[in-house]
Amino acid sequence: MSDTAIQTLKKMLAHLDDAKKYQSLRDVMETLPAPDLAAVFEDLPPEKMPVLFRLMPKDLAAEVFAELTPETQETLIQGLSDRELKLVIDELFVDDATDLVEEMPAGVVKRILAQASPDTRQMINELLKYPEDSAGGVMTTEFMELRPDMTVRQAMETIRTNGFDKETINNCYVTKSDRTLAGVVSLRTLVLAKDPDQQIAGLMDDNVVSVSTDTDREDVSKLFEKYGFLAIPVVDKEKRLVGIVTVDDALTIMQDEINEDIAKMNAMAPTDRPYFRASLWDLYKSRTPWLLFLMLSATFSSLVIRSYENALAAVTVLTAYIPMLTDTGGNAGSQTTSTVIRGMATGDIRPHDFFRVIWREMRVSLLCGLTLAVCNFGKLMWLDGVGAGVALAVSLTLVCTVLLSQMIGSVLPIVARKVGIDPAVMASPLITTIVDTTTLLLYFNFARLVLGL
Repeated sequence: MSDTAIQTLKKMLAHLDDAKKYQSLRDVMETLPAPDLAAVFEDLPPEKMPVLFRLMPKDLAAEVFAELTPETQETLIQGLSDRELKLVIDELFVDDATDLVEEMPAGVVKRILAQASPDTRQMINELLKYPEDSAGGVMTTEFMELRPDMTVRQAMETIRTNGFDKETINNCYVTKSDRTLAGVVSLRTLVLAKDPDQQIAGLMDDNVVSVSTDTDREDVSKLFEKYGFLAIPVVDKEKRLVGIVTVDDALTIMQDEINEDIAKMNAMAPTDRPYFRASLWDLYKSRTPWLLFLMLSATFSSLVIRSYENALAAVTVLTAYIPMLTDTGGNAGSQTTSTVIRGMATGDIRPHDFFRVIWREMRVSLLCGLTLAVCNFGKLMWLDGVGAGVALAVSLTLVCTVLLSQMIGSVLPIVARKVGIDPAVMASPLITTIVDTTTLLLYFNFARLVLGL
């Protein structure tokens, strides 16, 4: 149903200037969820965005606006009048308005704040005080607040009166007169309560999981994953309720963290811009520093090869197996690193598990290395036709390379976390560079030992 409506909308937009069927457009748009409409806006030429945006009801327009990328938001703002911009800002939740202010250029921010109401400006300024990667930086201050001495009837009336502009009313937070968090009560509990005169204090759950304003946002997202909450309250140092983080924000945080880790694991600087929205200069800056670092670090491998030129000259067949050994070592290290980083991200592996991880990976790596070595020895002897000495040197190197690379791959991420470095930095490219050098050292020393070079 949604895909059909999107295609219909796109066909109508192709003839917008001629057809002028604005009511039909409005009817189609009202059948679509905000994320689908936002995807349509991303493909529109700038001159058509304001026209389509004005046709939407103001509440739907605000939802769609919050789903747009910052670049599209900026383009749309430039096509809206001050009055239209004010309507959008007034309809946005405060956390979305704060995100907008953080993403826009200074000139656009000045215009946004000029159109925002004094209360909205004050709340935006309050949220901007918190670090971007903290719970305070992602929370919203629009939550449903009740008092413990309220009756169920009074609570329901409060929700009906004040619930329209709240981010969520599924959970209502119970606070004392000094705004300290006392408990939480669900809308379900209130609706199903048999006695309308029963006090909230007798219905609320006073065992509330909360976070402080300075809690890292990644830790907040893990709580959602652990408990399955729809929202988590945020308190200040005095345990006063100042906001909530909702599950949609948690999903965004998780996605951002995944994108950041993927970038770091592939030796690139993280970026929050979509691929086609990022400039060539942005892509260049995200990749070049790491490429330069890895290129310079790879010179150690060259130095090792140069120092064993005589051995290579005496048994030239040794050269043919260098790529296989370095690739195998790099791949084995990358497998372990990815597994450990994922385990740390999900909470399965913690820094105090260091020796358990080492012992476990040591046994796995020995099994993997021996399997590869036996298969490789047979292949070298019967298919490649090399001497037993060369086959033995290559196979011994394989065992040690796999063992060493998986040890390095398991140790580095845990050590990185321990010293406060993102473990994702220790992923594939860096592991491969380290393993290449150690593999060559092992290879040539085994060759000298076995072949008597």
